[in-house]
Parts: sequence; C-alpha cells; structure tokens
Amino acid sequence: MRRGLVHVLAWTLATGAAVTLSWWGVHTVMAGTAYDPPRALPLTAADVPAKESGPPTASAGSRPAPTPSPPSAPASASPSVDRTPARPAASSPAAPVASPSPSGQVKSYDTDGGLVVFELGRASASLVSATPGAGWSMQVWKTQSWIRVEFASGADRVSVFCTWHDGPPRVQVGTY
Repeated sequence: MRRGLVHVLAWTLATGAAVTLSWWGVHTVMAGTAYDPPRALPLTAADVPAKESGPPTASAGSRPAPTPSPPSAPASASPSVDRTPARPAASSPAAPVASPSPSGQVKSYDTDGGLVVFELGRASASLVSATPGAGWSMQVWKTQSWIRVEFASGADRVSVFCTWHDGPPRVQVGTY
C-alpha cells in the first residue's frame, strides 16, 4: 500500500512538473510573437458611407496590374511574417470604410480574400486586424515603412499593401 502511494505521488509530481515546464515554454515563445489584442471600434450608420471611391477593382474582362513587390528593406529590418488559418467571413469588392480615431483614421478594405483594417496616421500606419475569408489563408509582412497582407486560395492571390516611407500612408489592393 505504501509503495503504491509513493508511485502515485511520484507520478503526480512528475506530471505536474512536465505540464508546468511545457506551459512555460509555450507561453515564452508565444509572448514574443503574438500581436497586441485587436481593439474594438464602434461603428455607427453615420460612419459607413454609401459608396466611397477606393482602390480600383478588376472586372471580369480585364486583367489587373500586378501588385508591386514589397520594397527592399535594410538587412537589419527584415519583415516579420504571420500565417493565420482561414476563418469564415463575407467577402465583397474592395471598399474602404472610415471611422475617426484619436491618432489617425481607421479604414477597412474588404476584398475577395478577406478583410484588412489599418489605422492610417499622418506619417505612419498600423495594422488593426486582418481576417481571411472562407477557404483563404493569410500572411502578413511588416517593416518600419510598409505592411503587406496577402490572402491566398489555391492559385488566387489578393494583396493589400500599405506604404508610408515617402509620405502619408497609401493603400493598394491587387489581385493576381
């Protein structure tokens, strides 16, 4: 009886130590790579314009211009990449929706591949959120002067590219 109790106690301590060590390792790795939690911004009917001119979208009979490659960054500022699995979302042609923010203007870009929301300041931008559509995957590249979000589904690609290295932020949406 005493021998069995010693075995159960040893097993419990070893299992507890293994779980604690695993949790600490995963927590340490994830804390260094996770983005800040997304901010919820209230939208009212007054914030959503009926039709706002935004990036051009390709019609069925025309072929869009290729999306520019990200500008080359210095070796010390290599872009960070985030791969996120697809999550169901409604998709429609690209149309920005604006909402005021204290530090800049929040604009969303709803593409065939998913939804991207940027906060656009006077001389910089930040990614608020990016959500892939159903059946699409997503990658995010970030540097000091640009952010690129690319949605992929098979051979189809949709890229939302925000640059601000030589002026105020500009957003380009391309399908290729």
